[in-house]
Amino acid sequence: MTRLFNDPAAFADEALEGFAAAHRRWVRPVTGGVVRAAATPAGQVAVVIGGGSGHYPAFSGLVGRGLAHGAAVGNVFASPSAQQIRSVARAAHGGAGVLLMYGNYAGDVLHFGQAAERLAADGIDARTFAVADDVSSAGPDESAKRRGIAGDLPVFKAAAAAAERGLPLDEVVRAAERAGARTRSFGIAFSGCTLPGADHPLFTVPDARMAVGLGIHGEPGIGEEDLPTADEAARLLVGTLLKEVPEDVPGPAGQRAAVVLNGLGSVKYEELFVVYRKVAALLGDAGVEIVDPEVGELVTSFDMAGVSLTLTWLDEDLEALWRAPADTPAYRKGALDAAAPDTGVRPETPVRPETAPLPDAGPPPAADASRHAARTVLAALDAVAAVVAAHADELGRIDAVAGDGDHGIGMLRGSTAAREAAADAHERGAGAGTVLTYAGDAWADRAGGTSGALWGTVLRSLGTALGDRDTPDAARVSGGVTDASAAVRRLGGAEVGDKTMVDVLVPFADALAAATAEGLPLAEAWDRAATTATDAAAATARLLPRMGRARPHAEKSLGTPDAGAHSLALITRAVHGALLDHPHDHH
Repeated sequence: MTRLFNDPAAFADEALEGFAAAHRRWVRPVTGGVVRAAATPAGQVAVVIGGGSGHYPAFSGLVGRGLAHGAAVGNVFASPSAQQIRSVARAAHGGAGVLLMYGNYAGDVLHFGQAAERLAADGIDARTFAVADDVSSAGPDESAKRRGIAGDLPVFKAAAAAAERGLPLDEVVRAAERAGARTRSFGIAFSGCTLPGADHPLFTVPDARMAVGLGIHGEPGIGEEDLPTADEAARLLVGTLLKEVPEDVPGPAGQRAAVVLNGLGSVKYEELFVVYRKVAALLGDAGVEIVDPEVGELVTSFDMAGVSLTLTWLDEDLEALWRAPADTPAYRKGALDAAAPDTGVRPETPVRPETAPLPDAGPPPAADASRHAARTVLAALDAVAAVVAAHADELGRIDAVAGDGDHGIGMLRGSTAAREAAADAHERGAGAGTVLTYAGDAWADRAGGTSGALWGTVLRSLGTALGDRDTPDAARVSGGVTDASAAVRRLGGAEVGDKTMVDVLVPFADALAAATAEGLPLAEAWDRAATTATDAAAATARLLPRMGRARPHAEKSLGTPDAGAHSLALITRAVHGALLDHPHDHH
């Protein structure tokens, strides 16, 4: 388990602060993560990688010459927010565009995609690439749904080495695509990991058994088998990957491959070497020539006892990119030419996060009635933060059944940040709409992950509907909730029946619209809709997930409600209490 921490919610920030202090030769901290200590050379494409904390040396440990130009770092097992990614990318930008790279997880896809759009609005050419190498998480015919695990390293390395050559952005993207298409990984685990502050692991493996097909976020494996010897583990890993050689590789015999044998946290180096001895022999027997193997901890999952094997099938160009030198805090290869002296001139300074306190210019002008209504908004956000805090552990436990167990801590960070940003805006005279908009930006930025992006969208949609001109009526609030429901489905891609928060948000929005159409006052209409939400959340226990990290473990979640649906239902009921306490701030 994780033994050394202070406040679990501050763990990721404090780990990043200490990492940057210990590695000043390579990196400097910026808002949202780290970038190389020296500015990106003018005219060089910047490769910005990222993901959640808990995977060191991914992602911050891979920043340096020959590898990434920057890393955006999210909370524990949660993607960084779009604002964090945008900030790191702007700090790393050398004038030739940015390639954003990450593992293929819903939250990362959302946030890196949003960041690319914001960078484009800033005038920076930004592309995205998701690594999807885990063969256990989807079949070959659905390879775009596969998770990104230790294959991150060879794919990041290919793109970064192409950038280091001075190639233009289109060619750097092509290098990433080529490496991604030729990279496959498979993993096994013997015990789950325990998050900071938790008293039990995210999943357990029975004695003398192993989990097969694990992720890197404490998700359980997709199956279980008897505990193997080291040689049996090697046979399983190699045999699985040799069954799926990419179509453009003419059979394993006579081919050259980059090989990564990765420890996930508690399987240490000597054990890995014992396994690698057999891996090398088996690949040799199959006629595969191993190029520059890496054996060690490269993409971890806190203290998970597990190991994964990655093969990247090389062509001449990919081999040159794989063998190219690199110098980062956690990954070094070959010898680089002397660096050009750092002039200290940076093409971009880190941008001010949108969630920082409002500038002295103050919020946009608001009518007195809207500022008065903002008190109810603030009370509702206080109630949201309180109910999330009271149920954070329970939400984490529900999420751990088939997911990664971070829903509670992510919701806690998001709701607390939203309340603080709302209070700051309200104190400066903001109207109801602006208070909600600032709260939404703060939630998305601090929580990260899929739920952070979606809750940010919910609050911003409500803020847009309420505006700052007058006292919102029930119909306008209901319209805002309906807008939020549509925006969440559009952004996240989920529909009713996929076992997500959408299974509660849609019936809640529909029930609220029906009740307000009947002429019920807001508090009464909200009460009726909140009851619908509670029933809908309970009903998700009967569903199988079709989206997100729980999808590969669908059967495990049967009988347990969806964590995001459950938290939304709790929140709708808590907000009803705030509406009852402030009956004159809405009509």
